[in-house]
Amino acid sequence: MTTSFGAATVIPSDPKIRVQSFTGLKSSHSIDLTRNLRLFPVPFSTPCLIRAVSTPVKPETTTTEPKRSKVEIFKEQSNFIRYPLNEEILTDTPNINEAATQLIKFHGSYQQYNRDERGTRSYSFMLRTKNPGGKVSNQLYLTMDDLADQFGIGTLRLTTRQTFQLHGVLKKNLKTVMSTIIKNMGSTLGACGDLNRNVLAPAAPLMTKEYLFAQETADNIAALLTPQSGFYYDVWVDGERFMTSEPPEEVKARNDNSHGTNFTDSPEPIYGTQFLPRKFKIAVTVPTDNSVDILTNDIGIVVVSDENGEPRGFNIYVGGGMGRTHRLETTFPRLGEPLGYVPKEDILYAIKAIVVTQRDHGRRDDRKYSRMKYLISSWGIEKFRSVVEQYYGKKFEPFHELPEWEFKSYLGWHEQGDGALFCGLHVDNGRVGGKMKKTLREVIEKYNLNVRITPNQNIILCDIRSAWRRPITTALAQAGLLHPRYVDPLNLTAMACPAFPLCPLAITEAERGIPDILKRVRDVFEKVGLKYNESVVIRITGCPNGCARPYMAELGLVGDGPNSYQIWLGGTPNQTQIAKSFMNKVKVQDLEKVFEPLFYNWKRKRQPKESFGDFTTRMGFEKLQELVDKWEGPEQTPARYNLKLFADKETYEAVDELARLQNKSAHQLAIEVIRNFVASHQNGKSE
Repeated sequence: MTTSFGAATVIPSDPKIRVQSFTGLKSSHSIDLTRNLRLFPVPFSTPCLIRAVSTPVKPETTTTEPKRSKVEIFKEQSNFIRYPLNEEILTDTPNINEAATQLIKFHGSYQQYNRDERGTRSYSFMLRTKNPGGKVSNQLYLTMDDLADQFGIGTLRLTTRQTFQLHGVLKKNLKTVMSTIIKNMGSTLGACGDLNRNVLAPAAPLMTKEYLFAQETADNIAALLTPQSGFYYDVWVDGERFMTSEPPEEVKARNDNSHGTNFTDSPEPIYGTQFLPRKFKIAVTVPTDNSVDILTNDIGIVVVSDENGEPRGFNIYVGGGMGRTHRLETTFPRLGEPLGYVPKEDILYAIKAIVVTQRDHGRRDDRKYSRMKYLISSWGIEKFRSVVEQYYGKKFEPFHELPEWEFKSYLGWHEQGDGALFCGLHVDNGRVGGKMKKTLREVIEKYNLNVRITPNQNIILCDIRSAWRRPITTALAQAGLLHPRYVDPLNLTAMACPAFPLCPLAITEAERGIPDILKRVRDVFEKVGLKYNESVVIRITGCPNGCARPYMAELGLVGDGPNSYQIWLGGTPNQTQIAKSFMNKVKVQDLEKVFEPLFYNWKRKRQPKESFGDFTTRMGFEKLQELVDKWEGPEQTPARYNLKLFADKETYEAVDELARLQNKSAHQLAIEVIRNFVASHQNGKSE
């Protein structure tokens, strides 16, 4: 049976944003053209089903078919995300057709080609794993490491959603790579596509009740929203299933149709044939811990505990999202806002109700406006809450007060709480390759360690015995994986997306460009007199889709042309305030013309402990633009010598002369020398 869409109505709201409310899916064989997903076998008046709100009523339908995007048609005709992908991967061509290119995303892969090369396109595929909470078993890590060498480009990429990306897989090797991942405790199902993506949770393996409960909740939500129709296993392992047993409460929540949430008699009870209008992102965390960028998700979930530390329920945020389109003001990044509180036993039902609301009412005609943030922006939070409550069957309780958020990186050595240690390692832009990759594998394999990937593109080694700390520290340091105190503070919080050469959406450089940009920012810091331990959150993306969440950065660079960036200012170090666009079309070679006046005035005009992001917000963009336009350079002051590094003027001048030959400052060269010395002599005695 195939399905098509019911009628659409336009919700009057913001004149610039018209979000069509789709009445959902209806059977194409239905005689009366009514929806087939709503069944009410028991009247609402039955005492056992009395709830605080009513079940959604069947919407009126018409014979008018709404406009649909091409992707919606591909999904409808795909036999639940199988056809034509199952045929395309068997052909001799190096690429797959347009429909299969869209469908393979649901399987966790994107078709790409090397944009550095001219002439005939050299196609390959990027595979992305799905690891709720960033958890990676020892077996899976070693498998991914092997696959990167055998079938990829020799590197692994740690993503901002706690997953691996494996680049450069040829079409002829896809089935081998996919089946190997599946058979080694991994999965790529739903890592891309119009469905729930990887569920984030704090990566730290802390053994407190709150952290364990957050991770368990992330696992349960991921299982609840995993596709059920078997298309993934049919395509890659010929229908053989590799699945663990599911908790009974999760199975019960998925199958529950008390409030018309499910497609009856469908292999996809929640998603149906059309799945969701666009990608859907969820994060779970505990109070104060904003390591997951909680407000940037479609749903943000916060564990709420009683005075004894016992988890009792959850606060829920909705409507976050980063993606936008240049020069289209009706698209925008958005922070999540409070929806309400639910007791812990109801969380799966509440999540399902929110997802179904987006499924039935999110736009499917124009994918630029298909994220849930646009539905909420059009409806307003009160109407959205009211509709969700109909699917949920209850009223949401008032949002519980939360303490202030903090960004937590979990870098360095920490106690897990069970007698073991964990070690958080900074990985520039999440790219694991070369000597670092080789050493990580040796350590992980030798000590049989499990790992976790963080939302800041870093990696955590878990379950380390105290006796292993010294040899592990020494081995890591020799590969350049140093304690965070020896890493430039600018690098510790910086992120960039892969962009060129493989991302088809990239407009300019991000990952390949950020090392030089960070060095230039450090030079500006020195030039204007900022201290080495001072920092700002810098994030760079090659396009406006926002994969590295640049709109939450204190300084965000968003590619808007060849070697050109849009500059965003005003995010905060704890990722609770969205940045705003400050300047457009700033060429990469001209960045100092903007950075210098901004950082110079931050140094001189900031309030006590005022972050750069808060400073730019307080000053206002009109004043900041004036400072940039009138900038003629910092005031000349007598030469200052960093007495922490240089005991006398002669030493400083000698190092400065050597540094200039390498196009560096004396401070930079001295720091590099010290780092190299530490790396070669590190014995693990100190953190």
